[in-house]
Amino acid sequence: MHKIKLSISLLLIIAILFSFTLPCFAEETTYVWSSDATSVNAQNTNKNTNTNMNNTSNNAKTNNIVKNSNATNSTNTSSNTNNTTNGTTTTTNTNQTNNTITTNADNEEKQNSSNTLNLESPSAILIEQSTGQVLYEHNCHEPLRPASVTKVMSILLIMEAIDEGKITLNDSVPCSENSASMGGSQIWLDPRETLTVDQMLKAICVASANDCVVAMAEYLGGSEEGFVQMMNDKAKELGMKDTTFKNCHGLDEDGHVTSSFDIALMSKELLNNHPQITEYTTIWTDSLRDGKSELTNTNKLIRSYKGATGLKTGSTGLALYNLSASATRDDLSLIAVIMKAPSTKVRFAEAQKLLDYGFNTFSFKQFGKKDEVVKTINVNKGVRSHVDAILSGNSGTLIEKGKDKNIEQNLILDDTVSAPVTAGQKLGQVSFSLDGQTLSTVDIVAKNDVEKMNLFTMSKKVVYSWIDLLRS
Repeated sequence: MHKIKLSISLLLIIAILFSFTLPCFAEETTYVWSSDATSVNAQNTNKNTNTNMNNTSNNAKTNNIVKNSNATNSTNTSSNTNNTTNGTTTTTNTNQTNNTITTNADNEEKQNSSNTLNLESPSAILIEQSTGQVLYEHNCHEPLRPASVTKVMSILLIMEAIDEGKITLNDSVPCSENSASMGGSQIWLDPRETLTVDQMLKAICVASANDCVVAMAEYLGGSEEGFVQMMNDKAKELGMKDTTFKNCHGLDEDGHVTSSFDIALMSKELLNNHPQITEYTTIWTDSLRDGKSELTNTNKLIRSYKGATGLKTGSTGLALYNLSASATRDDLSLIAVIMKAPSTKVRFAEAQKLLDYGFNTFSFKQFGKKDEVVKTINVNKGVRSHVDAILSGNSGTLIEKGKDKNIEQNLILDDTVSAPVTAGQKLGQVSFSLDGQTLSTVDIVAKNDVEKMNLFTMSKKVVYSWIDLLRS
């Protein structure tokens, strides 16, 4: 028996040496990927063969093309974007995170003069949350007084401090004489009391408490002035060119201005990078101080609008009525901003009109999710014979409803790769287009490492095979 096992081991060594010295010319099994398929379909194809595939789920035309020297590189850091507004299709590469809202600069003057939804408010904008694509806008760069919508930036800085470990939700925040003296909406802080960061956030997001936001500003920035400088620094970082902050709460002050465009931008930053904030912004009623302080959300859409996730109201005698409203339905997230509405009723009605327009006109088409297997490809001269090729990130786009059936998928991926292969190594890319316009492009990368066959790895493989034989 031992002689038989020894003979088998020698045969294994010979087989491995043979595979190490000769490339694989045998017919290979590959997997053709469909963005909407629940499972992959195996097909027998030769290396570097062009394969046509019909997407049976969305009837999209798909072409698998062989990788060549003219192939387009993946664009994780820059997007191929065609943005228009007021009902025209807007396309973008969504496999990225950026701090900008994209508009068509050539048409901006024309867009600013349009108001096809007949809004009473002098400034408004509607964007898709994840990408910042502008779906509708009216005078979106006009500097106006934001009132308590200012607190979106204050909340953003608080959430960043939490995520960076500078503070925790359980930290106790003292109340100064300055914070206790704030007017406007408040919960009547007492200089002798402290509240946790969690309680402060709840009061700011639900009741728009000016005293609490000043207390948090002093806690994080050392002083309200120091915190306001942080706010302006962040605004500059985000590209908020229409914005100058003079305080952290939004009470009327000369020179304290922003635009609906900039409000949408900082709202997008808050919701995309700190989604846990919706745990506060979606509260309708709550209480603090053991039930002694009742809180009711100033954003009435939280109770009345399907899918509402936030975000912040604001009103003063000079600013009139402002709102940054966010909502999500069927994987589509939108942000609508209304500024200087003549009444609170108009503010909510026009925000709802913008959101309805977005949800009725557009949908978010998901092409594939991060780590989804696109194809299993062969590895030449590797310790493993194949490796899974996966998507490096999520792939999807905003599209006008009814147009998804004409989307084309282009897969650029070789059937074979030579070892060594490292996890995350780019193997190809897949792109999706509509009427010649690229909607989304995402890299295809290796899921695992595959070492190159050498004397050491070959010996190790033989030893493991021999041990397995002895155990059998």
